[in-house]
Amino acid sequence: MNDPQGNKPEQPEQPGQEESNPKPRSRGIYLLPNLFTTGALFCGFYAVVAGMNGAFDNAAIAIFVAMVLDGLDGRVARLTNTSSAFGAEYDSLSDMVSFGVAPALVTFSWALSGAGKFGWFCAFIYVAGAALRLARFNTQIGSVDKRYFMGLPSPAAAASVAGLVWACVEFNLDVSGYIYLIAIYVALVGVLMVSNVLYYSFKDVDPKGKIPFMILLVIVLTIGVISISPPIFLWLLILGYTLSGPVLWLLRKRKSLIN
Repeated sequence: MNDPQGNKPEQPEQPGQEESNPKPRSRGIYLLPNLFTTGALFCGFYAVVAGMNGAFDNAAIAIFVAMVLDGLDGRVARLTNTSSAFGAEYDSLSDMVSFGVAPALVTFSWALSGAGKFGWFCAFIYVAGAALRLARFNTQIGSVDKRYFMGLPSPAAAASVAGLVWACVEFNLDVSGYIYLIAIYVALVGVLMVSNVLYYSFKDVDPKGKIPFMILLVIVLTIGVISISPPIFLWLLILGYTLSGPVLWLLRKRKSLIN
């Protein structure tokens, strides 16, 4: 019978033939999780463009949207069993744009440019911290306690910086007298990303499990408070998380000295 595709008849396999002629690797990628990653990347790029055009509130909001999409891509990949090495690498590159470059450039355009070389140097410290944080995270997968992050996660760092911009712009605050203080704040956030300070990851929280009623009440109240004024209360919430690492580190240090 003739081959309808015009291919040659198959020859009998010889011993070891399967090993010597491995099947070519698939060149395809999983669509669904990478769509979320692409969305996060787009938000990061949009934040840069909006910041360059002076729309700092829109830039900050875009970074927060990127946070949401970044949190979804990994979960979607696990739920649909579509995790891949390509997705992990793509996610890191997207994070570098959305949570590394974008917050630094937005903050620089908003305020740090007024500090001259000191301003762009502090912005660079933040970018370098994000790059090192992502590289370290990729090499430590599976080797650290999943309950904690070592160093401030890059999405939280981006929210800490973008939240400050959003809150100040929303309330038309004059920050001209605090430019150097803001620059130091941005640099410190960058340093926290590469520090050995531990941050709670919330990865041991089971969303399908039961939770105490008081915790549910706190969650509902938190959402209600944030809805009153998202810029200020979101930033205060993220600021609290940013400070939680150093505060808990100091408390543990003090406890060890007392003992």
